[in-house]
Amino acid sequence: MTDTLLAGEQHRPDDPDAVPPIPWPVQHGRVARGFILVGSAFALGLDVLRLTFSRRFQWREFVEQFWFVASVSILPAALVAIPFGAVIALQLGTLTVQIGAQSFTGSAAVLAVVQQASPIVTALLISGAAGTAICADLGARTIREEIDAMAVLGISPVQRLVVPRVWASVLVAVLLNGMVSVVGIVGGYVFNVLVQGGTPGAYLASFSALAQLSDLLVGELKAVIFGFLAAVVASYRGLHPRPGPKGVGDAVNESVVITFILLFLVNLVITTVYLQLVPPKVG
Repeated sequence: MTDTLLAGEQHRPDDPDAVPPIPWPVQHGRVARGFILVGSAFALGLDVLRLTFSRRFQWREFVEQFWFVASVSILPAALVAIPFGAVIALQLGTLTVQIGAQSFTGSAAVLAVVQQASPIVTALLISGAAGTAICADLGARTIREEIDAMAVLGISPVQRLVVPRVWASVLVAVLLNGMVSVVGIVGGYVFNVLVQGGTPGAYLASFSALAQLSDLLVGELKAVIFGFLAAVVASYRGLHPRPGPKGVGDAVNESVVITFILLFLVNLVITTVYLQLVPPKVG
C-alpha cells in the first residue's frame, strides 16, 4: 500500500475483523481529518454491534471489565450526584418561590435530575474514569504490537477486546444512572426541606403528578447511548495512538475531550426529539 497513514498508524494484516489503518493524505486539513476520525469511530461502533451477535461472546472478559468499570465509578458517581441534586433543587426552589409555584419544586427538580443530570453525570464518569483506563490499556497493547500479534493469529482484536469492554461500560452506565438518580433526588429532597423549608410531602407528590414512565425510560436510554459512545470512542483512540508512551497519553486526553463533546451534542438531539414526540403530562 502506498497510502500515507495518520501518525501512529500501522498496517494491519489482511483480516476482515482487524482494525483497519486510516489513510491520511498529508494535504488534507483538520476538518477532513475530523470527518475521517468520526467515520472510523462510527465504523468501529458498527463492528461492535455486528460482532456481538456473529461470534462467541467473551463472557469472562465482560465480567472482569464490568467489575473494573463499576469499581472505579460507583463512589465518584455517588459523591457527584449529591451536589448535583442539591444545586438543582436549590436553584429551582428559589425560582419557583419567585413566581409563586413552589409546590412544583419537586417535580421540576426530580425531572431535571432524571432526564438530564443523571445520564450526563453517569456518562462523564464512565468516560473520565473507565474510558481513560480502557484507552490506556488498548493503547499500551497497540504500541507493544499485541494487537498486530492477535490479528496475525487470526484473533479479532475488536471481538476479543473491544466488544466486552463496550457492553460492560453500557451495563455499568445503566446501573449507575439509576443510582445517581436516586442519590440526586434524595440530595435535592434533603436540601429543599432543610435549607429552603419546603414541604416534605409536596416535594414528591408534585413529581408523581407531573412525571410519566417515559421520563424514566428516556433517562435510561440516554445512559445506554452515552455509555456506548464513551466506550467506543475510548476504544477507538486506544487502538489508534501515535507511537510511544506520549502517544498513548495524548490518545487518552483526546478520547475524553471527544466524548464530552459528543455527549452534549447527542443529549441535545435526544432531548429535542423526546420533547417533540412525547407530550408533557398535565397535572
